[in-house]
Amino acid sequence: MSDTSTSGGYVRRLRPWDAAMIVVGGIIGGGIFLNPYVVAMRTSSGLSLLLMWIGAGLLTLIGALCYAELGARRPHAGGSYVYLREAFGPLAGFLFGWSMLLVIYSGSTAAVATIFASYAASLFGLPASAATPLAIGALVFVALINLFGLRLGAQIQNFFTLLKLLAVAVLVVCGLFLAGVSGHGMLAIDPQTADVGFMGAALPVLFAYSGFTYLNNLAGEVSEPQRTLPRALFIGMLLVIAAYALVNLAYLAVLGHDGLAASRAPAADVMQRVFGTAGAKLIAIGVAISALGFCNITLVAGARVLQVMGEDGLFFRSVARLHPKHHTPNVALLLLSGWAIVLVWSGSYGQLLDYATFGDWLACAFGVGTLFWYRRQEGAEASFRVPGYPLLPLIFIATIGLVMVQSLRTSPLNTGIGLLIMAAGIPVYLVWRRLFSRVTS
Repeated sequence: MSDTSTSGGYVRRLRPWDAAMIVVGGIIGGGIFLNPYVVAMRTSSGLSLLLMWIGAGLLTLIGALCYAELGARRPHAGGSYVYLREAFGPLAGFLFGWSMLLVIYSGSTAAVATIFASYAASLFGLPASAATPLAIGALVFVALINLFGLRLGAQIQNFFTLLKLLAVAVLVVCGLFLAGVSGHGMLAIDPQTADVGFMGAALPVLFAYSGFTYLNNLAGEVSEPQRTLPRALFIGMLLVIAAYALVNLAYLAVLGHDGLAASRAPAADVMQRVFGTAGAKLIAIGVAISALGFCNITLVAGARVLQVMGEDGLFFRSVARLHPKHHTPNVALLLLSGWAIVLVWSGSYGQLLDYATFGDWLACAFGVGTLFWYRRQEGAEASFRVPGYPLLPLIFIATIGLVMVQSLRTSPLNTGIGLLIMAAGIPVYLVWRRLFSRVTS
């Protein structure tokens, strides 16, 4: 690994392989193993379901390519926070950091940590009451690993990601080749389900694809970032799209579209068909590892945002400190991990996850929007330029905007609360600016 220091105090230790594994691990959590039934319930056939997963993946790939150019232009820690602050001002950056700390990263981490805990408890025959302590223990474990430098954290993350890709491969092989089904008619129309259109079915799929922006938060620790970021985002996204499409093909081959719509744990159902109880336990291990790896990335990536905010004077100065030996934002990491633990203990993470999904994709759309500001201010010269500019960024922003509108129509309470949480950051920012004069503009 390269040990070239950056101006912000970070050390560029992430190689291309590490960066690609962060992209894959930041997207694939527990959702693909648990929740495809929601998409099946909202589509009318196996073909429309597959097209939904592939189409949403291509849309996310557009967003990833836009973030590849943003990362090449600003290869520093902070990601979306930095882009929003530079393009729209410190208030926009603060609102992103505020929402990230309270709900987007912390709520997602708490929810996925609980998925890990529920599967771990089931594997070891522990009572349901053990789930909360296990989830808290998992977050403490992940935080402790990353207190001692990104080198160890990256190695463990690579291990987690390879194991989750192995779980995907086992699921696909079992579903397509070992389950003893022909797969005939798996793409046919299913009259028992409702076709609610692209927007209605897109919400749960987009949730499964969220997380592609995490690598940009770590850009200050990526070696040769102008080359590595675009390649890692592109390769990582292609791996995820292929994995999601193949897993859904396996579900359809074994369960059919109607069976998938009725299954609350399709991965376990597929493995149960092949290996019985042992198969269900095997995939449970895969889900638990996948969830733990996701928590690792969200905490590490979110801590970098808080550290840069502290450096800019938009958060406590103590959060800006890097460990003198390990070059890690340990105070920021402990703060974000601590708040996620509070959410696990309180049990409120489930609702926060609904708000987080809306806020996360809204932030992605605005993040892609900053690309127009950078092009206008700095021209088209960059080490990587998103192809099809300005059409592809406009397609991404318009599509996400339509999904957000649909979300407001179908779930006005959850999305409305999500907007209120973000808006609540405005008076906090004004008070902060009044009390602490040094705010970077």
